[in-house]
Amino acid sequence: MAQKTDGIGRRRFLGAAAAVSGASALGGATTALATPAQAADVPTTSTTTGTAFGPVAVTPKDQRYRDLVRGMNQRYIGSPEAVHVIGSAAQIPAIVEKAVAENKRITVRSGGHCLEDFVFNPEVQVVLDVSLLNQVYYDPTRRAFAVETGAQLLDVYEKLYPVWGVTVPGGICYSVGAGGHVSGGGWGLLCRQLGLIIDYLYAVEVVVVGADGKARTVVATSDSNDPNRDLWWAHTGGGGGNFGVITRYWFRTPGATGTDPAALLPKPPAEVYLSAVSWKWSDMDAASFRALVTNYASFFTANSGPTSPYNALASFLVLPHKSNGQIAMVTQVDATVPDARALHDNYLAAINSGVGVAHGALTRDVGEFRSMAQLVEPRRLPWLEATRYLGPTNVDLTDPTLRQDYKSSYMRAGFPARQVEVMYKHLTRTDFANPRASVTLSSYGGRVNTVAPAATAYPHRESVFKMMWMSLWSDAADDAANETWNQQFYEELYADTGGVPVPNTVTDGCYVNYPDRDLSDPARNTSTTPWHGLYYKGNYPRLQQIKKTYDPRNVFRHRQSIQLPS
Repeated sequence: MAQKTDGIGRRRFLGAAAAVSGASALGGATTALATPAQAADVPTTSTTTGTAFGPVAVTPKDQRYRDLVRGMNQRYIGSPEAVHVIGSAAQIPAIVEKAVAENKRITVRSGGHCLEDFVFNPEVQVVLDVSLLNQVYYDPTRRAFAVETGAQLLDVYEKLYPVWGVTVPGGICYSVGAGGHVSGGGWGLLCRQLGLIIDYLYAVEVVVVGADGKARTVVATSDSNDPNRDLWWAHTGGGGGNFGVITRYWFRTPGATGTDPAALLPKPPAEVYLSAVSWKWSDMDAASFRALVTNYASFFTANSGPTSPYNALASFLVLPHKSNGQIAMVTQVDATVPDARALHDNYLAAINSGVGVAHGALTRDVGEFRSMAQLVEPRRLPWLEATRYLGPTNVDLTDPTLRQDYKSSYMRAGFPARQVEVMYKHLTRTDFANPRASVTLSSYGGRVNTVAPAATAYPHRESVFKMMWMSLWSDAADDAANETWNQQFYEELYADTGGVPVPNTVTDGCYVNYPDRDLSDPARNTSTTPWHGLYYKGNYPRLQQIKKTYDPRNVFRHRQSIQLPS
C-alpha cells in the first residue's frame, strides 16, 4: 500500500513500494517460478539470475513473521494473515486479483520506511513484500535505466555510477526503497543542481485493477502519444499507495538522444567538499538563535534562482531540542565548479554573521546525523565515497528499534519574526527533553524550481528550503510526550494559518513523503486547506481523475490516499 521516501534527502513515503489494499493469503509453500511472464502488451528486459522463487507466504506461526510485519518505525507493527515475499513482478497480479475477489486489505512493503501506519495497521490482512525486487540495469529497448522498486537508494547509486558514470538525484538515506521515494517526488543533495529524481522518470510499471476486478500490468511512459501517460504523470509526485503496485521504474534525461548509456542520465560531481559544524546550545541565547536561523533562511531565499552559483551547494541546518547540547550544519559543495571552496567559505560566513557564537566540530548525534568531528574543516572527497559516508550516518536508519514521529513544511520565503520566536520557545522548553527531537531546515530551489508545478504531480516548485520535524525515541511510554511536542510546536508555528503551512507567499504546503495523519484531523488542521491541498495543491483534481481511470474500485488506499472524485 504505500511507499516512502525520502529523511533528509529522502526519505520516504510510506515505506512500501506502492500500496495495495485488499488481498488474501495464498497458501504457505515456497513456489519456484520460471522467468517472469509479463502481460502481452508490456515489453520487458529480464534480468533474472539464479533460481526464481516465490511468492513465499509467511504466516503468524512462522518464526520469520515478526520480522516481516514491521518497518523502520516501531510505532506501527502489523498483524496480517500473511506476508508474501515476492520473487518476481509476474507473481503480483494473481495475489492482487485474489485480494479483490475476497475483499481483503493488502499493502506493499519495499524499503520499510513508512512514517505512518499506511502499511502496517490492524485493517491490513495481507502484505506484499517486494524488497527483493531490487535489480538495477540498463534496458536497451527503452534506452533507459530500469530500477525495480525494492532497490535501496545506495544500491542504485553503486550500480549506476561505477558501471556507467551516471546517477539520479535521489536522497541520501541509503536504505530507502525506490518504490515510495520516487513516487512521492524524492529529493536529495544534488537537487539544486540537477532537480528531483522524478524529473528523470521516463516510465513506470504498475499492476492496476479494473472495474471488473481483474489485475493487469501497465507500463506508462512520458511519451506524448502514450495512452497511459496520465499514469506516468501520477507517479511523478502523486505518492505511493494510490493507483496500483509499482514494480519498476525507468530513468532517462528528458530529450537525451543516442544509445550510449553513459549519456542518458546526468553525471554527479567527480568530487565534493563535505563539512559538518556545530554551535553549542549553552552559548546560544534568543538573539543568537534568531540570527542563525534568519541567516539560513535569508541565504537560500536570495540564492536559489536557476542560475545561482550556489546551486552547487546543499546544506542542512539541524535544530535539536536544547537537551542535545549542539546545533549542527552539514554542507556539501560540488568541488569541480569554479571557486568551490570559496562558495563553501562564503556560505559559512553568511550563516555565522551576527550570531556571536563560534562554531566548532560536530561531536554529538544531531537529528539524522551522527557526530562527524573530522569534518569541522571541509574535506574533499570523491562523490561516491561521500555518498557512502553520509547515508549510514543517518541515525534513524541505522537503529531499527526506534519509534518515530514526523511533520513537514515547504518555505517560499524567510521566517516571520514571530515564527523564529516560536521555534526558540519549543526548542528550549524545560517541560520536555529529548536530545533526538529536532527540526531540520534543508536547502531547496535551484533546478527544482525550473519545472512548472503542473508539469509533474509534485507541485512544490517555488520553495527555497523545507522543514522536517522529527522525534526519535525507544520506549512506548514516551509516545504521547513526543507526539504532543511535535504537534504543539508545529501548530503554534503556523497558528496564523490554521495550524498548518498553507500555500501562500511564505509557506507552500507539506511533503507527501513525510506523511502526517494530523493534517487530515480537523481538530489539528483548522485551516480551509485540506490535507490533499497541502500535499498536492492544484494537482489534486487531476490525480483524482487518474485514480478513477486506473483504480475505480479504490483497491489501493490508506489513511491519506487519493480519493475517487465524487
